[in-house]
Amino acid sequence: MPGPFVVPFHGDTELPAKVDVVVIGGGAIGASTALELVERGLKVALCEKGGIGHEQSSRNWGWVRISRRDPREVPLMAEALRIWDGQAERLGRDVGYTRAGIMFTCANDTEFAQHERWMKNLEGYQIESRMLTQREFDAICPGGKLPIKGALYTPLDGRAEPQKVAPAVAEAARERGAHVMTECAVRGIDTKAGKVCGVFTERGYIACDAAVLAGGAWSSLFARNTGLRLPQLKVINSVLRTKPLEGGPEAAIWSNGFAIRKRQDGGYTIANGFENIADIVPDSFRFFKDFMPALKHEWRSLVMRGGLRFLDEARIPNHWKMDEASPFEYCRVLDPKPSFSLQDRALNNLRKAFPVFAKAEVAQRWAGAIDVTPDAVPVISGVDTLPGFYIATGFSGHGFGISPAAGRLMADIVTGHMPCVDPAPFRFSRFSDGSKIELISGF
Repeated sequence: MPGPFVVPFHGDTELPAKVDVVVIGGGAIGASTALELVERGLKVALCEKGGIGHEQSSRNWGWVRISRRDPREVPLMAEALRIWDGQAERLGRDVGYTRAGIMFTCANDTEFAQHERWMKNLEGYQIESRMLTQREFDAICPGGKLPIKGALYTPLDGRAEPQKVAPAVAEAARERGAHVMTECAVRGIDTKAGKVCGVFTERGYIACDAAVLAGGAWSSLFARNTGLRLPQLKVINSVLRTKPLEGGPEAAIWSNGFAIRKRQDGGYTIANGFENIADIVPDSFRFFKDFMPALKHEWRSLVMRGGLRFLDEARIPNHWKMDEASPFEYCRVLDPKPSFSLQDRALNNLRKAFPVFAKAEVAQRWAGAIDVTPDAVPVISGVDTLPGFYIATGFSGHGFGISPAAGRLMADIVTGHMPCVDPAPFRFSRFSDGSKIELISGF
């Protein structure tokens, strides 16, 4: 099942001999990091094993939101909203960004109170967020038949086009001097005197002073071969898009049975906002204890699935030599099969809530692998035990909207600048220094 069409990006043919920083992974996070670094005058090489933005960066919902964020992510997302405002001008390319608002519906008084409490996380920010009654919700989204208590509404939240963003950011980075290689997997890190001194790629060696791992769902495997334990699992989210449809809501909506956002082409991206698939694989057992606290809270939203994926991942080596092909060269694009049943259920729920979608025609279906951490908060951090090595991964389904600020924070850390926000919540060492790892609700 092929993923969505991504704006084509043609990688450089020549490998640089030496740069200041190598960024591993050409998704929205990696591309944003590369752009920030090259704008600060550093020599940068961005290496992607497949195509720019071909995995989760192009398969997500396209939401740009601060509402319902984990409180630890709110400062970074506030920074991201500021960047998104001028992103098209900065990149010189259209990325489909618009502020159309996002609504999280409340089915009852308990949910209404939870959403209302969440708004306290925005105190001190000049970001409007308010609770709506059902009448106010219906006025903004006419034609609906949702029996709700109300909704959390954040007008400054918006949307962008995932199939455009990573290629646009990568092109802007290249225009500013970055080397951008596609179909160029990084096999591993080279060190000298305990510090990063280069990377081995399938196309040759690049000397560097620092390397940033932004490999999404592949990051844990890469880290393992480097001698690092990065607790991370993959969760599969299934998405469909419709052909253009008139009369649907302008604002994005999350409800218990569906999540939607309007697309730039007039169609809609639709998913199930509550159900995702977690395949049982060897990493499920490897990181079982790490994820136990999260499972206690989130098990209702996960469909645990056994099957051939266990055997597929069991065959993947955990260690390999730098002069032999790595697992990243045998799987250029992670392209999981979507769950038609979850997609159809979401579409049927949407049609009940907004009858106009009875006319919606499905144009395409796909799925993406979300890289999740035990506390659903990303790692944006240096690695204390390996100077010169940095990690930006584990965005747990929240990465697309926050990517411009995540790239900025990662660049701050690499260059030693004053960080744009406090990086402490995102430190890699929290998984090994005895810190309490907890999943904090977005309420």
